[in-house]
Amino acid sequence: MKTFYFMAGLPRSGSTLLSSILNQNSRFYSGPSSPVLGAMYVMEENFTTNELYTGYPKPDQVKEIIGSIPHHFYSDIEKPIVFDKNRAWTARVPYIEGYIKQQAKILVLVRRVDEILTSILSMIHRNPFQEEQDRINFVDEYLVKTNQPINDYNRCMHLLNPDGIVYESLNAIKEGLEQNMRDKMHFVDYNDMVSNPEKVMEDIYDFLGEEHYEHTFGGLSNIHRENDLNTYGLGDMHEVHSKLEKTSSSPESVLPKEILDIYEQNKQSLEFWTSK
Repeated sequence: MKTFYFMAGLPRSGSTLLSSILNQNSRFYSGPSSPVLGAMYVMEENFTTNELYTGYPKPDQVKEIIGSIPHHFYSDIEKPIVFDKNRAWTARVPYIEGYIKQQAKILVLVRRVDEILTSILSMIHRNPFQEEQDRINFVDEYLVKTNQPINDYNRCMHLLNPDGIVYESLNAIKEGLEQNMRDKMHFVDYNDMVSNPEKVMEDIYDFLGEEHYEHTFGGLSNIHRENDLNTYGLGDMHEVHSKLEKTSSSPESVLPKEILDIYEQNKQSLEFWTSK
């Protein structure tokens, strides 16, 4: 029987980097974002809204079916410990403990929101739309569908507003905290991971209750690459640099002034996890 741990948090906050480090441990598997939670949610919805099931409910069997999904999805992985990545896990702790029947331990990757916006914009700027690829990035695709001009201000506002990936990720963390699930979460700040990876990894192992492992922080690579171009319209969305260092531009050099002002005015509410 596999042990499952979980990874959630904000985009561009180092989850792929952390996975590349965790995978050095021969007992660990940490891959790309997975559809496991979505499949569990859909299966639950199917049963609870199905009139045939409501007429003849079998709750114990349904729990067993839903709880088996992660085991089946990772049946090809021989390692005993699997980290499943989905930004919504923080809002779905009952799925872990009610269906999978394991203690919920979620690594929550976070980062300054202005740096997240900077990272996403920088990635868009270096991946301009090319007709031969016929794939626009996921942010501009939304703006096109909603008839909004494509510019950096609108890109940032979409990311920060409902339907945007930054908003949705922040909201999932907030839901978990409002459900008093902070003790199920271990926050990992991107800048701490880059500046003091040894301490960050020690704290992670302590939180998980796993035997410590001596990781190295050079020659890193993402060994479980997903097709970023097809999925996000950005070919280097989950690229990992071999050397552990901060390479992103400063927010002041990338973000529109209006966005910088919005961030400064709302920093405390945006980065609410820093409050105990």
